[in-house]
Amino acid sequence: MSIRENIHQVIDLIKPEHILVSVFDKSGLEELIKGILQVNPAARFYSTGGTGKKIMEVLGASASRNYTSVEDFTGAPEMEGGLVKTLHPKVHAGLLAERGNPAHEEYLYKTLAAMGGPPGVYFDVFVGNLYPFSSVVAKEGTTSETARVNIDIGGPAMTMASAKNWHSVAVLTSPSQYQGFVGSLRENNGKVGLQQRFVLAAEAMRSIGEYRTAIGAYFSALDFLKDVKPFLNIR
Repeated sequence: MSIRENIHQVIDLIKPEHILVSVFDKSGLEELIKGILQVNPAARFYSTGGTGKKIMEVLGASASRNYTSVEDFTGAPEMEGGLVKTLHPKVHAGLLAERGNPAHEEYLYKTLAAMGGPPGVYFDVFVGNLYPFSSVVAKEGTTSETARVNIDIGGPAMTMASAKNWHSVAVLTSPSQYQGFVGSLRENNGKVGLQQRFVLAAEAMRSIGEYRTAIGAYFSALDFLKDVKPFLNIR
């Protein structure tokens, strides 16, 4: 495993052309989508499941021009129960790739295309919020199994990938950020700046830290024999 700093030039202003969306809370999504399309009518949105249906509903007649399902993008069908949807090289390479890196460009445009389907893309914006773990476990009668299945895996992975690569990606983790984000796009000729991407990334990292801490605290407090085993179908 090799770890190195980004040696390639970092772009200040990025136009939102490829937007990956994976949200549990869909409030404000219509305003965000329409706001992005106002500054870039050619913007393309990528998503799965219920989020994809909401995006297509917002796009209406332009859905075929502005929307691609993650399944069509990756060529990989969703696993039953929605357990595996976005954990795919095309998704994470698009979030982690360095702009201007010839090796990464070759990986996105040639290596991934050789896997079948369209080539990869640099994602410019990731919009994500997670399964509401804390509110679920706060409900009376919630079992350890209910808590377990409400642990989001793909969402935190994409959020941290985007936050890590704030050089290249703007990451939105709350509907409360949408209005300000769209406003800044209008002020910056339809582009998102480096400083804003950094601020959004820091907020995303903090939110993921709180999310994982809540999960760890909940399960660490359980008694296996009393709180876990009775809710399992053990053979």
